[in-house]
Formats: sequence, C-alpha cells, structure tokens
Amino acid sequence: MTQTYDRTALFALARDLLAGAGLPPDKAETVAELLIQTDEIGVTTHGISMVSYYLPELAKDLMTKEGTHEVLSDKGVCLLWDGNYLPGHWVMTQALQTCMTRAAEYGMAAMAIRRSHHIGCLSALTRIAAEKGYVCYIATSDPSGQWVAPYGGCEPLLTPNPWAVGYPGKDHPVLIDTCASITTLSKVREHINSGTEFAHPWMLDGDGHATTDPTVINQTPKGSILPVGGADHGHKGFAMGLMVEMLTQALAGHGRVESPTRWGANVFLQVMDPAAFGGREAFVAQVEHLSEACRASRPIDQARPVRIPGDRAAVAADRARRDGIALPDEVLTRIRACAAEAGLAFPEPR
Repeated sequence: MTQTYDRTALFALARDLLAGAGLPPDKAETVAELLIQTDEIGVTTHGISMVSYYLPELAKDLMTKEGTHEVLSDKGVCLLWDGNYLPGHWVMTQALQTCMTRAAEYGMAAMAIRRSHHIGCLSALTRIAAEKGYVCYIATSDPSGQWVAPYGGCEPLLTPNPWAVGYPGKDHPVLIDTCASITTLSKVREHINSGTEFAHPWMLDGDGHATTDPTVINQTPKGSILPVGGADHGHKGFAMGLMVEMLTQALAGHGRVESPTRWGANVFLQVMDPAAFGGREAFVAQVEHLSEACRASRPIDQARPVRIPGDRAAVAADRARRDGIALPDEVLTRIRACAAEAGLAFPEPR
C-alpha cells in the first residue's frame, strides 16, 4: 500500500530531521532536496527512506557534519578528492558542478572520490548533468562492505557496486541505473523489513545454495546477494563488480587495502560534453533515433511496450508534480518513527 504526500511537506520533514541531527542548514537542504527528487522519480528505496539510516550515522559522528572535501590532486581534466565522510549527496553536488565546468572547457572531466558517505540514487545525480546537456557516468562502491560473493564462492566480499549513465534526450534524459549484483542492498532491507521473500532466487545462503530468503545476510554463516546473471551466468556480474571497484577504489588509491570499517562510498565520476565531439544536436538526433526504434519494437506483451531507461522516471516525476509523492508503508513506518523520536509532526497524506 502507498499514500501520497505533498512535496514541500516531505522536503521540510527530511530537512528538519537532518538539521535536528546536527547537519548545517546548507547540507541538510541539499541532502533533503536530492532525497525528495529521488522519491519523485519513483526510487523510494533511496529517497526520504534513507533518512532513517542517516540519522544513526549522524548521532555516532560516522557521517561528518562540518567542513568540506579535500582536493588531493587536480590535473585539470582528472581530479582526486577526499570526501571526509561528509554527506554523499552534498559531496556529489560539488563534484558534479566541478566536472561540468571542466567538461565545458576541456570536453570531458573525470574524478575519483575516496571516503564520501553514501551518495544515494545514482539516477538522481546523473540526471542533474543530463538535463544540462552532458553525458554523465557514475560508479560507486563501499570498501567497508561485504555483501556479494565472487562468482563461484560462498563468502560475501564485494558490495552491489552500482553504476549509472545519464545522457540528454529529446523530451527527457535517458537514465541507465543498474548494479553488478542482481538486486540492491536497499531492496534486501526492504524485503526484510516487510517480511517478504524475493520472487526469484537472488540470494545465496552461507553454504552456496540459491534462495529467495533475504534474511540469509543476517545468518551464520553469512549469506550474500548473487551477482548479475545469478547462479547461471553470474560471472558477468562478477566482472562488472571488479570493474566498479577498480574505478572507484584503485583509481582513488584507497579501498579494501586500508580495511575501512565505516559505512562510506568511493566514487568514480565522468562528465562529457557532446559539443566537444559530434555536437549536441547531432548527439540528441542519434540517441532519439535509437530510442524511438526501440520503443517501436513489437512487444512480447502488448500491455508492456518497450521502454527506454528514464521513461518510467519521467512519468513518475510528472505524476508526482501533479498528484504528490507516493510512499509505500514500509518507508512510512520508519520515517514516522524518526519524526516521533525527533518530536516533529508527520505530514498528513493528500
């Protein structure tokens, strides 16, 4: 079940919860805004839902409240930052602005970031650059996390290692957002919180047997999330996971070698300006031609025509602007508890 809420009210609640936990106003507003934008495009696992996970981090000083990132290297087109475990949404807005400015000058820019905190939904971030006409690639991993076993192994070692590409289209950006694991940690938590199993065997128990039970990650021996391809073709997801960890940790010069224990994010960000290549108009013409050809493909199920990544996000954003933001009960239960603990009123549904 879902209930629909006014955007302004949800933003104010997220901002006030974060500010009440000690985030300065500018950081609280930036994080809250991106969380609500994430809910607007329908990714409710990474929207205001994340506040319930961020508040304990702030309370324990595991998410840095004050200060800014450190520039460790700046070679014009290539940069390395240390995020100092600051809020990932805030770090990424600074990083995106820097890379877009450099891409406008040089045609492209790339940045590795070590020791940011969690950066949230990648589509919400690539969308920022894509709406300004840029091609944007983001990959992230957590060197402290062990949730995905290498293909052929039983013991979790990697994180889900999401990556995303956003690029401009005619009516809305194309937003490709996926990960090297067959599902996300947030989805696993969602199923655990709601007491439901997956529809498909996307998990691996501690003895190496595929299962639909999400709770195997809390059992002994610890289970794991299967890589993309599952038990059959998981070597593909495993290879993808290695690629993401190389880009986010090896290029950053910081990762599993240092054995960090704090929840964090290493990031690889690349921004490209089509104007520096074949031109922005030609770029949009090419991607739109392909997108329309895909949409026109005769569907297997007439009720489910072919979609391009970003189509559903655009529809969800339009619906949210018109009707308000729909949140599932699982999210509402946790955020209501956060509001009650903080002594804040929870908004009424529309």
